[in-house]
Amino acid sequence: MSEQAAAGVRVNVYGHGDATVDTGLPVLNRLLARLAETARFDLVLDIEPGDTQAEVEAAAGALGHALAGPLRAEGARGYGSAEMTSAEALASVVLETPDEPLFVTNVDLTQARIGGLGTDVVRRFLEVLAENAGLVLHVRLLNGTDSGHVLEAIFKGLGAALAQACERREARP
Repeated sequence: MSEQAAAGVRVNVYGHGDATVDTGLPVLNRLLARLAETARFDLVLDIEPGDTQAEVEAAAGALGHALAGPLRAEGARGYGSAEMTSAEALASVVLETPDEPLFVTNVDLTQARIGGLGTDVVRRFLEVLAENAGLVLHVRLLNGTDSGHVLEAIFKGLGAALAQACERREARP
């Protein structure tokens, strides 16, 4: 059983890409900063210390809850997709806001370790994010062998897809 961690979050989906992130996990901090930069979201996320799983789930839950409103705001697209790279890695992220959240991926990095962070917790982060934001989230790795590059490509793709989904559609005359 994981120890609970509390989270404080603020997201401006019409920002400039400024991020102040403290999840207790430096690698996750960097990945979330890349997401915010790519999405051009201003993000402040602060997680109280707990065990690793609790910190990951608190960060994902808080971010998901914060994005649920803008994703469903009147006039918001509610869907987005992006293919992004990081060196040799190429990831595809597609998302939409349906009635039932779901996370689907072909990425298996359970054996990899980046900066002491088991990448299986990144999978858990994406699952909890999808659940709390109310997303169907598909993440596909099209190419890549370096775990750090793969994760960066995924989070950049996630940022770009979220930015599209939060965009306001122009009213038709």
